[in-house]
Parts: sequence; structure tokens; C-alpha cells
Amino acid sequence: MVCVRVLVVGDKGDDGAGFVGERLETVGATLVPLDRDALCAWNDAGPTDLLFLLGSARAAYDSQHAGAVEAEARLIRAALGSRVPVLGICYGAQVLALALGGQVMPARVAEVGWFRVDSRDPVLCPPGPWLQFHQDAFTPPQGVRVLGSSPGGCQGFAYERDGVRALAWQFHPEVTPAELARWLDTAGDFVREQGGDPVTIQAEADARAEVTSQAAYDLTDAALAWLGLVAARRAV
Repeated sequence: MVCVRVLVVGDKGDDGAGFVGERLETVGATLVPLDRDALCAWNDAGPTDLLFLLGSARAAYDSQHAGAVEAEARLIRAALGSRVPVLGICYGAQVLALALGGQVMPARVAEVGWFRVDSRDPVLCPPGPWLQFHQDAFTPPQGVRVLGSSPGGCQGFAYERDGVRALAWQFHPEVTPAELARWLDTAGDFVREQGGDPVTIQAEADARAEVTSQAAYDLTDAALAWLGLVAARRAV
């Protein structure tokens, strides 16, 4: 078991950490939610072992959210400056990339549904298939190790400097079938505009639920090990 305190940054009302959160709690972590539109200063966050950034329906390059993006980027830089590792998923990965000097932009092609990734590290970025739900992309910051890619862009990177580490995934290992159903209900038109079929995407999530949850647990274990928070092991 690992006893860690995890700050979970997400959108208010859409801040479920899903399968990744389940695994973190199973190994002994305490999850503390933070509204990304009302972030506290790092010095006011309390003792923290991991900063975990969730996805969002917004775009990190949208000027409407520039203040919130910069506040989140400051929190990331402060965490790393305090030698606290960071984990980012989708939008969270994009803001992490921005905080480290990368860029975010509309993707060449939107990816919505279940896709395999071209993995360069099958432990920290297994090929999947993983759920994708994005129309934005990011350029990996200088000096990071790219973990995988897809037609939509970079699918993950690993950052390390002076023993401090951060990990980013563009895909969604955390999303449960119930969470996906809510996304598809609110974003069905967007999904269809990108050539996806909400019914088919949900059916695959339901059929793959056991496999997907185990893959997410294994990936969470691998992330915790690489980030220096727990010894590597298989999920149970």
C-alpha cells in the first residue's frame, strides 16, 4: 500500500477520476478535488504527494479560459518546483505541456472513440485500444520523452528534470462506461460531427469494461512506480 495525498484538478461537476481514481484509492491514496476555475495557491494546498490533472471539454488555447489555464500552469510549475510529481490526462496533459514550454492547438484530425496508439513505451503508454475524446493536440515540450503518437498527434510524454517527474496521456484510461454515457449524452452532436456513433462507442465501452478497468489499473500502477510513489506491481 502507498499512503499519498493527491490533488485532483478538474471541472466542477465533471471531476470524476474514474478507473484511475479507483486504483489510487485502492492502493491507499486520498483524493482531494480542486475546481480548476478556483485554484488555490500552491502554498495553501497542504501537504501533497501528487498533482493529478483531469480532462475538460474546453480548449487550453481558448482566450476565454486564459486566466484559468495560466493559474493551472502556475500550480503545475509550483508542484514540480516543490519536487511533487504531476500526472495529466487529455486537457490536463495539454496544460502540462503548456506549463513546460510546449504548445496546444486544434488537432489535424479529431479522435473520438476507441483507438490504438503507436506506442514507444508499452509500459507507460500501452497501445490500447484506449478511449479518445478530443479535437485538440499539443507539441511535446523540449527535452521530454515522447511515449506514443496517433494521427491526432502526441499521445503522451514523460518529463524528468533533477529527479522530478511528470507524465502525460492524451487518451482517457480513467473513463468508466457510466462517465462515458454522460459525455455522449451531452456531446452527442459533437461526436457525430466527428464521424463517430455514440451508440457504437458506448457499446464498446460496456463490452470492454472489465478489460479497460484492468488496463487502467495496470497503467496507474506503472505511473505511480515511474513517478516514484510506489514500487511497480501488477494490479490485483
